[in-house]
Amino acid sequence: MQAQFVKSDPNYLGCKNAACQKRSASGACQVQTCGATLTFHVINFRTDVEFVFFSGGFQTPCVLKRSGVLRFANPAKPLHGHLSSTDSTATSMRITWVSGDGRPQQVQYAGGRSAASVATTFTQKDMCSVPVLPSPAKDFGWHDPGYIHSAVMTGLQPSQSYDYRYGSDSVGWSDTTKFRTPPAAGSDEVSFVIYGDMGKAPLDPSVEHYIQPGSISVTNAVAKEMQTGKVDSIFHIGDISYATGFLVEWDFFLHLITPLASQVSYMTAIGNHERDYAGSRSVYVTPDSGGECGVAYESYFPMPAVGKDKPWYSIEQGSVHFIVMSTEHQWSEKSEQYNWMDEDLSSVDRSRTPWVIFIGHRPMYSSIQSILPSVDPNFVASVEPLLLNNMVDLVFFGHVHNYERTCAVYQGKCKSMPKKDANGIDTYDNSNYTAPVHAIVGAGGFSLDGFSSINRKSWSVSRVSEFGYARVHATRTDVLVQFVSSSTMEIQDQFRIVKGGR
Repeated sequence: MQAQFVKSDPNYLGCKNAACQKRSASGACQVQTCGATLTFHVINFRTDVEFVFFSGGFQTPCVLKRSGVLRFANPAKPLHGHLSSTDSTATSMRITWVSGDGRPQQVQYAGGRSAASVATTFTQKDMCSVPVLPSPAKDFGWHDPGYIHSAVMTGLQPSQSYDYRYGSDSVGWSDTTKFRTPPAAGSDEVSFVIYGDMGKAPLDPSVEHYIQPGSISVTNAVAKEMQTGKVDSIFHIGDISYATGFLVEWDFFLHLITPLASQVSYMTAIGNHERDYAGSRSVYVTPDSGGECGVAYESYFPMPAVGKDKPWYSIEQGSVHFIVMSTEHQWSEKSEQYNWMDEDLSSVDRSRTPWVIFIGHRPMYSSIQSILPSVDPNFVASVEPLLLNNMVDLVFFGHVHNYERTCAVYQGKCKSMPKKDANGIDTYDNSNYTAPVHAIVGAGGFSLDGFSSINRKSWSVSRVSEFGYARVHATRTDVLVQFVSSSTMEIQDQFRIVKGGR
């Protein structure tokens, strides 16, 4: 549900749109009303829409007038197509979209090729709830997701552009869109954007249950970034839509990111607001997913994961081996995910991908102090040694809603500090590896976490509390990371990691 106050129309309070509804025999006005005009941004979420005018606020609403039922012209229309990589060859890409029709559809691409879709969905029964904690997803925020179609485009070439559209003659077709494949593993370079904790915000003055105020500015800034043609892929590392059990909000989020995710590979990691709930077997027993328990996330964003409800994976693009973990699933030593991480990290071919970037949601290092700690010392104790032992170069996390960069750090101590290069950019020399550099990039949209000016940690090198994203360019000998403010498009922090023949 979205709502607006009639006072949003400045003419309402001054009664500039007055109208007489009843007059006396002499013509004097006995009942005068004041009119307001409100505009709602509505997207096709497949179910009927009704507008209700009420007084009394949200706590004691009194319905004064209801509109008639409004129906979408085509509830089955294919919408919100978003791309993801299937493997490291960059010769295939997955396209996922939403429709009100579960019959097979297809993607048409590359001037005559096509691939059939597989349609899936989820039901209210798939959501989590417990008697002592009724959930929005199962008990009072449910919305039918329609059908989620997915098809794989094959026979592609790395770093090439193709046109595509999706749908069918019976339900209609999407607009034709151009996308580009990422560079293949082992090629010389890759450029990507990375952020976490985005969510969505209404594109009108509406209020709703959960608004992430920076999400629109970040998506707009990344869209501008993509116009340069220098973005090969996007990584969104947890806390994706913040629907938190109010399922219709996934549609609004998908609508928001479509201009980005329809053009390049949009890779994701699971966060607490996708997975955690009582009875979900998450590491952290919080109500943060609103009862979704990872079902909606895995349905909308099929990654090249190990398996169902095992949303960890690795993929290579250009000179980088990316390993993406779930901080919400068991990561303790000898767990399935731990063993997978250990095996994956130990098998990286550094002659093909000289850089290893580790990605998750909850961080190992953060200066933010809160009632619910941002850093779990058990997580750090279990997983951090894997990073050091396998010489991970760079670590990205979200969860904390700001940007923060560390020294090359291990067990809370700086193993080395960056030095300024000829251009004044902080540079870490990994030719003599000491420890990973960590960067929090959770400034993608949720209300920002500020930094305290006292008790600054010795490992904290740079801190920025602004909405934005990280822009990363990796060659075989150099990784450049720049944190960009979404409001100004200016670089707020930047650093390099170098190795080999600089």
